[in-house]
Formats: sequence, C-alpha cells, structure tokens
Amino acid sequence: MTFEKLGLSEELLRSVRETGYTSPTPIQAQAIPAILEGNDVMAAAQTGTGKTAGFTLPLLQLLNEKPPVKNNRARALVLTPTRELAAQVQESVFTYGKHLSLRSAVVFGGVKINPQMMKLRRGVDVLVATPGRLLDLFQQRAINFNDIEILVLDEADRMLDMGFIHDIKKIMALLPKQRQTLMFSATFSPEIRQLAKGIINNPVEIDVAPRNSTVETISQIVYPVDKARKTDLLSHLIRKENWYQVLVFSRTKHGADKMVKRLSRDNIHAAAIHGNKSQAQRTKALDGFKKNKIQILVATDIAARGIDIDQLSHVVNFDLPNVPEDYVHRIGRTGRAGASGQAISLVSADEAKQLQDIERLIKRKIEREEIETFEPQHIVPESVSGKSSRNKQGAKPGNNKPRQHNGKRNGSSEQNPRSRYGKPTGSSNRNGNSGNRQQRSAAAERPAV
Repeated sequence: MTFEKLGLSEELLRSVRETGYTSPTPIQAQAIPAILEGNDVMAAAQTGTGKTAGFTLPLLQLLNEKPPVKNNRARALVLTPTRELAAQVQESVFTYGKHLSLRSAVVFGGVKINPQMMKLRRGVDVLVATPGRLLDLFQQRAINFNDIEILVLDEADRMLDMGFIHDIKKIMALLPKQRQTLMFSATFSPEIRQLAKGIINNPVEIDVAPRNSTVETISQIVYPVDKARKTDLLSHLIRKENWYQVLVFSRTKHGADKMVKRLSRDNIHAAAIHGNKSQAQRTKALDGFKKNKIQILVATDIAARGIDIDQLSHVVNFDLPNVPEDYVHRIGRTGRAGASGQAISLVSADEAKQLQDIERLIKRKIEREEIETFEPQHIVPESVSGKSSRNKQGAKPGNNKPRQHNGKRNGSSEQNPRSRYGKPTGSSNRNGNSGNRQQRSAAAERPAV
C-alpha cells in the first residue's frame, strides 16, 4: 500500500514525500479513505502509529476544495486535551498543508488571548484548540461556529472524560448539527463508547490493534522498590546505564518539582513540565528536551498526550497512574513509528492495585526484576490477572519470585481527587481558579491547557 492509492492530492503527496514517509500505517490506510468519503469515524490505534496524520491529511484535502473562509469563522475544528498536543497537531497541519493555500491557527490557555483573537479575525480553515480557551474566545465573539463542517476529537477518551464533558457539551450545542465528526484515540473504554453515541452519527469504526494494547516493540519491566528509595533508584539507573533523553512520569506536580531538585543534586540535568508551569516554561523545557539540552524531563500526565520525539529510548513511571489507560499513553511516548523502546516502572507495595489494573487492561503480566542493593523491604504482591511474559521465556510456572538484577541491564504522593468517570471535587468557575479546576488530572483541560 502507498499513499498514492489513498486518493490524496499531489500537493499532499508532495508534503508526505518531503517528510520521508513512503507507506501509510494501518490506521492511515483505513482512516484516510473513510474520511475522504465523508463518513464519521471512530478510530482506535496504538500510540505512535500515525493517528494525527490519519486525520490531518484527509482533513486538509477536503478543505482545499472549499471557497475562502469568512472572517472570525473556521471550517474545521480540532479539539485536544492539552496545550502540548494542540501545538503538535498544529505542527502536523502546517507540515502537510504547506503546499496548500489554507490558513490555520492554534489556541490554548496560559498565554495572552489578544494575539489569538487577531489571528482569528481573518478566519481560518483549521482551528486547533483546547476547550476552555475556545469557549473564552467564543464568549468574546472572536470565533463563530456556524461554518464548522468537520469536528475532530483528538485523544477522544480524555476529551470525553468527566473532567471535560461539560465544556464539550457546551461546544457541541454551538456547532452545526450537520457536520462530519472524527474521533481518534489509543484507548476507547466502554464508558467512552457510550458517551460518544450522543455526538457521532453512524461512524465507521476502525480498530487496527487490540483495544488498550501496547506496541510490541516496547519492552516493559517493573523494578520493585520501597517508596522512600524510588528517587535514589532512579538516579542510580540514570547514572549507571548512562541514560540520556529519558521521560519520567510523576503522579503529582509537587512530586515532579521535588524530583528535579533531587536529580540536580546528583548533577543530572532535569526539568519539570506540568500544569502549574507557565506556557513559556513548558515550551522551554520541552524544546530543550527535544534538542538534547535537557537529559531528563519529569512530567505529569499532561505530557502523555503531547510529546512526540523520534527515538525516545526510555520512559520511566516513577509513580504508576491511577487510571490504567494512562499507562498505555505514557509508555507510547517511546517505541514510535516502529522504533524500539523500553518502559520502566518503579513500583512500591502501595501501588499493587494500580499494577494489577494495568496488567488486566493490557492483558499481560509485566516482568519484574529486583535491582541489587535496592531490594524492597515491603514486597510488591504478584498480580492475579494477566499473562506472564516470564513464562513465555521459559520460566517455571508458579515461580513468582522477582528476578534479581545487578544494575548492569542495558537499556510524597498526592492522589488524584477524582476517578476517571467520577465527578470532580470542589466548586468551579469560568476562570479556572477554584480548587476543583486546580485539582484536575494533569491532562485535564482548564488549568492545564
């Protein structure tokens, strides 16, 4: 299969060739023709398999056939849960649309609104936005939704999470009823599929891999360790294995900042990225990480949906996520576009439930290894679900003792105040300054984007 057989225009094919891609990924091969035919699409594929291009390319082709857009209007709206993901999608729109006469813009919170209002004054063909800032712009009459023909929900599972559902419903009520709706994500839980029925019409459903599965090129391992020694173990692994450009996930903002300070004492150049950082700080940290100026990037789950770095070799779960689907998104930052990668989880005894939920979701048991001198005093219980990858390697059934690792292998926690589908705690207001807004998941929209 080649891109030429998908029905794309020569201008788009030229852009694709300039990026170095020659063959579409499975999600692209199925989604692009379905979108070009005008169907609603609900597509699930593993992280790192080209979902963004899967909707960007046909979106641009459909819009290129339209007359010029009017002032303060947009024809296509792409909603994302985080600033970083919005910027990534906009970059894809620019890359593939550079040989077309289309205008695009990206809008999100954390930066001044006036330049965004000026950008929208002439109208744009493609508007990439986070929900909160989009509603702010609508209230200030900077954008009119009457001409929206195509709606895209990127990382749709998070977009329809209860943390977003109220803003999403407000936006849906403002959009034309007759439109094409596209939903793309790595994970679609049964709850999300039920919610989607109210906003998508008879969609073409595309599943190019088992739901909630992880890419085979990513090796996964658990290092059991006592909670108090996690940072020491992380520092040891970074220095011992000479890791560089590693993405480390912390469950909390405070934990991320604390980790950066601790690593800095060991002369490890690290930076944090989370919802309390200004947009300028987040952009600087991410840019420095991409350019190899920063060795370790410590992030909350805000980064799981917006970092796309070629050849990122390691992802470390310093804390396991409370939501098992977030594990899939986290480790999907490595092993992208067919490359290999390693996902390492530092797991303490109090995270046994999260580990079991993750293994149940991905339908496999993650191999455990103990690091010499870091053996835990509090044992991490074995999960009762999932298939053991160790048994596949020839280990004797029933041997549940973690292997011990000598360190030569190559290659205070705050709880999330809401469950994935539960109601947020606290009160809220439109400015996002309340306790509820500040306490949302790091990937949740209002304070985080």
